[in-house]
Amino acid sequence: MTNVVDLPTRGPLSRDVIRATAEQHGVCTRPFTMEVTDSDTGAVRYIGVPCGSTVESVCLPCARKARSLRMTQCREGWHLTEEPTTATSTPTSDHQALTELRADLVAAYQSSDGADADDLREEIRSVDAELHQLGVRGRLPNPDGAGKRAPVRSTKRRQEAPNLPRRRVEKRTVGREYAGGFRPSMFVTLTCDTYGPVRSDGSPVNPNRYDYRRAARDAVHFASLIDRWWQNLRRVVGWDVQYFATVEPQRRAAPHLHAAFRGTVSHEVLRQVTAATYLQVWWPAHDQPIYSGGHLPVWSPDTTGFVDPDTRQPLTTWADALDQVQAPAHVATFGPQVHSKGILGGTEEAGRHVGYLTKYLTKSTGEVVQADTHTQRDHHDRLHAELTVTPCSPRCAVWLLYGVQPLGATSRTTPGHCKGRAHRRTTLGLPGRRVLVSRKWSGKTLADHRADRSAFVADTLAAVGIVKQARDTSALVWRKLAPGDRNAPPRDHLVMRAIAERVTWRAEYDRALLAAQGPPGSELSANAGVAA
Repeated sequence: MTNVVDLPTRGPLSRDVIRATAEQHGVCTRPFTMEVTDSDTGAVRYIGVPCGSTVESVCLPCARKARSLRMTQCREGWHLTEEPTTATSTPTSDHQALTELRADLVAAYQSSDGADADDLREEIRSVDAELHQLGVRGRLPNPDGAGKRAPVRSTKRRQEAPNLPRRRVEKRTVGREYAGGFRPSMFVTLTCDTYGPVRSDGSPVNPNRYDYRRAARDAVHFASLIDRWWQNLRRVVGWDVQYFATVEPQRRAAPHLHAAFRGTVSHEVLRQVTAATYLQVWWPAHDQPIYSGGHLPVWSPDTTGFVDPDTRQPLTTWADALDQVQAPAHVATFGPQVHSKGILGGTEEAGRHVGYLTKYLTKSTGEVVQADTHTQRDHHDRLHAELTVTPCSPRCAVWLLYGVQPLGATSRTTPGHCKGRAHRRTTLGLPGRRVLVSRKWSGKTLADHRADRSAFVADTLAAVGIVKQARDTSALVWRKLAPGDRNAPPRDHLVMRAIAERVTWRAEYDRALLAAQGPPGSELSANAGVAA
């Protein structure tokens, strides 16, 4: 008989305890370190800034906060009864100074070559990032495309696409109010077209007959196809439809869209718009790669571009390749399945659909679409293999495999290797933006929604005499420490400090809530019970 020896159970690691405590109190578990210097006194301190991850497996507290914020954004804009107001600030002197600097850099970039062009492009990108940090919205002019003639394309609708009625779009976003004061809104689901029969787990019945090329290209251009659908819908209904949408992968790894939009549209109109929506991709042909393996284009300092490895002839530039295009390289369409239903605001069903819209926002694409069987893994491998040779943008390095030099190519560009999300095995071509929100959805940005939460907490504390004085930060200089910096304190120290602050803040907030309720049996307590 074998004697069973009970081994002593080891206690948890201190790092695991700190992580669990941080998650319990909603504190970021992997903050990055900022060095803050007071220019008046010279004092230096280190502050942990939340990582802001939206994936629970990376940072649970930050992901849950991001999802909660998106739920608030979705809920506030879905059933508005009045037009949202959006205030636009006027450009400041800092905005204008940076724009002047960018104009000088672009002019120098267009007249430079070689290593100087690479350095100037990096400076332009840093200025663009600074402008966006100062609140500038929209896309800035592309320095590579300035002064280039856009190719002329036919705007005539394809013969196989049904025609749609077109109305002038009114400047309103609020839907119609029906008798009885009801103002319902819509929830709609759109899917990609079929590429071949699939099993219940999403894998193809016959992989050799499954159209992986079309599946990869549809996934790459799915976001643009969605934009075209909203454009067509607005033209048909005659008012500025506003939406909150999320993109998720199906079992077959094809993207599909769940969208909540304000107002009501008949199911028949939605099906007609879906059937008539298509996207023509006027790109150079990319059906058969010219270069592969060890036979790849090489960078030539003399021509400041890529050349053929054998003949040393420059590759076709992007502008010249577009001029040679005679037909679209791809036409993307939606599948025939369209699910739509009306939703009333303030109902349990509306809250349930808000949760459904944001259900997978805290998970990565690989966690949503898991390959549990060998057929699923083979399916994902073949789709990923097709995505690796599918260009994702005019700047994609995959174009070099087809003998076309993409926009912005430099000596650091690796032929066939693009860092875009579309080529990753974990994303399988899904768009980088999992959440798509129209500009007039709630009249607020995510920063505005965060400010609303902070203002609500500040008002609650001020009601019981707890006033937080705003600190003057004009003299503070912030610098992000690089990984491995010897001056950076251990991450666990930053997390522990944040936990202590959060415990203090929570105690103050709970005290404010108790004070607002009043003593038991009082009118305040009774009103609080009714509100709860």
